[in-house]
Amino acid sequence: MATLQFELDAPSAVEHAPMLNDRLLRACRREPLDRPPVWMMRQAGRYLPEYRAVRAGSDFLSMVRTPELAAEVTLQPIDILGVDAAIIFSDILVIPSAMGMNLTVEDGVGPRFSDPLRSPSALNALRETVPEEDLRYTLDAIRLVRRELNGKVPVIGFAGAPWTLAAYMIEGGGSPNFQHAKRAMLSEPKFMRTLLHRLAREVGAFLCAQVEAGAQVLQLFDSWAGALTPADYREFALPALAEAAAIAKTSGAPLIVFPHGASWALEEVAIATKADVIGVDWRIDPAEARRVADRLGIAVQGNLDPCVLYGTPDVIRDRTLHMLKKFNGPGHIANLGHGIFLDVPVESARMFIDTVQGWSTGN
Repeated sequence: MATLQFELDAPSAVEHAPMLNDRLLRACRREPLDRPPVWMMRQAGRYLPEYRAVRAGSDFLSMVRTPELAAEVTLQPIDILGVDAAIIFSDILVIPSAMGMNLTVEDGVGPRFSDPLRSPSALNALRETVPEEDLRYTLDAIRLVRRELNGKVPVIGFAGAPWTLAAYMIEGGGSPNFQHAKRAMLSEPKFMRTLLHRLAREVGAFLCAQVEAGAQVLQLFDSWAGALTPADYREFALPALAEAAAIAKTSGAPLIVFPHGASWALEEVAIATKADVIGVDWRIDPAEARRVADRLGIAVQGNLDPCVLYGTPDVIRDRTLHMLKKFNGPGHIANLGHGIFLDVPVESARMFIDTVQGWSTGN
């Protein structure tokens, strides 16, 4: 794919074509469909040779911060796999980075902050961001993707939930238990609440800006929801998540909220955030997730275990069909229960997508 040329002078210059495939938008509204829409978290990533070819000439953060490159890899799975949505290529940690924290991302190491946030003075030193200035690269990438798609499929914008961002910021990176972040929560609750409140406003504003740039659906990733006890999640993380969601909802775009690792909280999260769609991982039976969604009158997204894509074609097909049968009905968005792994064969990803797209609602 040739490198895209960014030619938009201003957000107002974008004229959007009619949607040719609006299954995702209709599923978010629980409208009847011939089949569920399907896309994959991390679908623009290292499992694709085409992505690796672009990555060979640029580091990860440079790709995120270069609209043409971010747009190019965002579009790759649309052309290669035929998924029903494009999720913008970015990272949840762009907000803390824009606030002034030094972010690095290294292969085999993952995201790291060289200056973990461990004190009120460090918190006070963080900047308040202006999305159109500090995160313009993501917004420009959305504008370019929306233009290049020309109505082919919807564009998904996203952000990390406040607790997940706070966990990374305090810990300095990923962690099996987030002991520094939990210590701050338990020993300095005022500090934690102040941080979460600030992040809720930053996240909400960034999501709204993504819609203004052309995103048609939003997703909030609470990737480390499962790291907390139910009591701590309810007391600290959920109020901030609800605050961010309330701001995002003012954009008018459907909102997907994904509390990874916290299946016990699905109903509480959906009610608190007024989510249009609740995302679920593989730890919950699809039938139970469907019952929660139906009780609340919302859509549900998920939830094939990403490891299934290591299976044989027959295993992938059978497990996918089992998921579809259990979720069968209005308002299901087929997806993995988390992001696709970098060493999954492209043919396996294609088998998952093709199986969903060959399914007929009502089977």
